[in-house]
Formats: sequence, structure tokens, C-alpha cells
Amino acid sequence: MPEAVHPTLPAFFISDLHLAAEQRETVSAFFEFLRGPARSAGSLFILGDLFEYWAGDDDVGAPFNSRVCDALRELSAAGVEVFFMTGNRDLLAGRDFAHAAALRLLPDPTLVNLRGLRVLLSHGDMLCTDDRAYQAYRKQVRDPAWQAAFLAQPLTTRKAFIDSLRQQSEAAKQDKPMTIMDVNAQAVEDLLHAYAYPELIHGHTHRPARHVHRVGNHDCARWVLSDWHGEASWLAFDGDVFTAHSGTPR
Repeated sequence: MPEAVHPTLPAFFISDLHLAAEQRETVSAFFEFLRGPARSAGSLFILGDLFEYWAGDDDVGAPFNSRVCDALRELSAAGVEVFFMTGNRDLLAGRDFAHAAALRLLPDPTLVNLRGLRVLLSHGDMLCTDDRAYQAYRKQVRDPAWQAAFLAQPLTTRKAFIDSLRQQSEAAKQDKPMTIMDVNAQAVEDLLHAYAYPELIHGHTHRPARHVHRVGNHDCARWVLSDWHGEASWLAFDGDVFTAHSGTPR
């Protein structure tokens, strides 16, 4: 098992912003968050789906992507450690993106040590095992050979494919029960057992809440992060307690 990350506290956790140039309110809230509340953090963890889509690191210089990277780089230059874990929408973000944004890439899952408190971080989609069609898709697109073949295609072709895939995904959601798109309790408990009963923070499901799982003789808290389509939202740990924050940063 990889050694745990020891971030500087306080630690902030966000996910599922789905940033895109046309989502002006969300983009504005994100930039205000980076200029405001995030400056009081010691570390910021972005647990996937920062972008609505990411077609490859050769698109890092696009005007919108460049603005986001510059803003993250400014936060890092201000002394905040920035960590990034890919989600299902931006799984192709890699080393060039990390360099442009001055952040550290993390595998999914990643264990962190918050001043003695062990917490496992994940985007969360790996836990939605009841959605078998999605899990088959997830396995395919995370295969290195598939990614290499996809990235070998022209950028315009990749973007057209992603746009088509997004439309298909939205249509498919209409026919799926809400429960099938949530995490599977057994998958959560198996993961907690494998990592010796830490707490868990993840996003993906857009269902913010705090749950407690009884695994063996251990009570393990599971924090689900909110998406940002309604308002800015982040979870903070100051060394003693977790606190959830929301609202447009000012």
C-alpha cells in the first residue's frame, strides 16, 4: 500500500465543478474561491471532474483551459499545496496539465494523513458498481492502450467524440434508477476494509452528505462532496473537525 500523503492543514476538498466556458457563474465562483477562501488553506484537494471534459493535454493551451491553469498556479505560488485526482470527465488530464497548473497528480484512491486522522480520497465512480454498463465503460477508457489510441487522433476528432458521448450519457441517465447511479454500500465497505478502516471523502454522485459505515468493529465516516452547479461548496479540515462550506465566495 502506498505511503499516505501528509498535507499542510487546513485542508480543503472540492469536486465536480464541471467547469466549461459557457458555465459563467460556476467559473466566476471558482475563480473567486481561489482568490478568497482557498488562500486560507494549507492544501487544496480537487477530487475529479474539475472540467466538464478534457480532451487531452495538447489542449492545455486553449484560452479557457489556460485561464484555469493560471489561476491554480497563482494559488500554488501563494503557498497552498494543490492536489488533483482525475474524475470520469477529466481522466485524460496528465503531466502537462499538472505542470501548467503547478499541482500534484494523485491516483484514485489515495490515502492521506491529516494530523493522525487517516482519510481515503476517491473521485467515487469506482464505487458505483450497480451500474454495470458504466463500470464496463470506465474499465475501457482507463485502459492505457485505449487512451493511447484515442490521444493519437486529431484534437477536433476527440472533442467531437466527447461531445457525442456526453449527449449519450445524459440520455442514458433518464432511463436509469437514481439508486443505480449511487455508490454500492458493499463496495464502500470493501474499500474501507482494504485500507484498514479510514474515513472516506469522495464526489461524483452529487449527493452531499455524511454517512457512517459499520465495517467490522469500526465506524467509518464517509463524506460526499457537492457539485458546484448551484453554488460553491467545499469541505474543510482544520486539524480537529470537518466543516462543510457553501455559498458564492466574496
